Amino acid sequence: MAKDYYDILGVNKNADQSEIKRAFRKKAKQYHPDANPDDPSAEDRFKELNEAYEVLSDKSKRQQYDQFGNNWESFAGGGGTGGATYRNVNPEDLQDILNNMFGGRQGRSSGSDTRTSSGFGGFSGFNPFGGGFGQEVQYDNQPQTKGQDVEHPIKITLDEAYHGKDIVLTIDGRRLTTKIPAGAKTGSKVRLSGEGQPSPYGGQSGDLYLVVEVTPDKRYERDGDDLITDVAIDVFTAMLGGKADVQTFTGVGKLTIPPGTQGGQKFRLSGKGMPKLKHKGQFGDLYARVNITVPTNLTDAQKQQVEALRDSLQ
Repeated sequence: MAKDYYDILGVNKNADQSEIKRAFRKKAKQYHPDANPDDPSAEDRFKELNEAYEVLSDKSKRQQYDQFGNNWESFAGGGGTGGATYRNVNPEDLQDILNNMFGGRQGRSSGSDTRTSSGFGGFSGFNPFGGGFGQEVQYDNQPQTKGQDVEHPIKITLDEAYHGKDIVLTIDGRRLTTKIPAGAKTGSKVRLSGEGQPSPYGGQSGDLYLVVEVTPDKRYERDGDDLITDVAIDVFTAMLGGKADVQTFTGVGKLTIPPGTQGGQKFRLSGKGMPKLKHKGQFGDLYARVNITVPTNLTDAQKQQVEALRDSLQ
């Protein structure tokens, strides 16, 4: 009985390749034998569906089929199409179809391009491109798909972010060493090439990304590459001016306080902030925020002196 490949896929004769691919994907999911375990005819229908797609997805075969019908292979000098394997289908179309059909879970293999048909992401046992159950399928010219990238969180202190930190990790039994660069921020990623998931087709492994979290520091607030720290001065230094100590990552710095300094006022110490990531030798700034302290437990005589000063300034 003559087969109408267009009717099998449910498309018209003017359908383009994207329509043919969509139709095959839809019907392949619908008629897969593992999705129809109680239907003994499912395998034959699925093979027929694959046969139709093999012909209509190939420009040359489709032209011959349109011209000669089901006898196209006799005129083309070819053999039968039943039981087609992956080598008959465009690998890029196949990869796209399988990813959408089975969620990209075609299974893994170590070093070989030959896989059994039991690895189709939960649809086990059936070879969707002919050959029956349990037989091996050849992946000719299979794309060398890269393995999946993996992220792994890592916490460091602000001091470690300033100086950089050597990291030793044990992941899946592997001992990995790397360095968190100076200037890293929360959200920064450090890539370890080839340390992610292996490729399902023997290609390059994915990458491992260490995702940095910098824990809060009591001494400093961080704003990008800049830092803010509080500096306490007494009311007399605020009024008359003077010096104040400021703690930095490179030691104690001296800050000049001008007369009449107000509480909350900020003074910039250039280049005393965090290292700038990917800009070696460059640093942000440190801002010293003034916190004015006042004396407590004044004697009566001291209170009179302060009151006299207050009255004189009004």
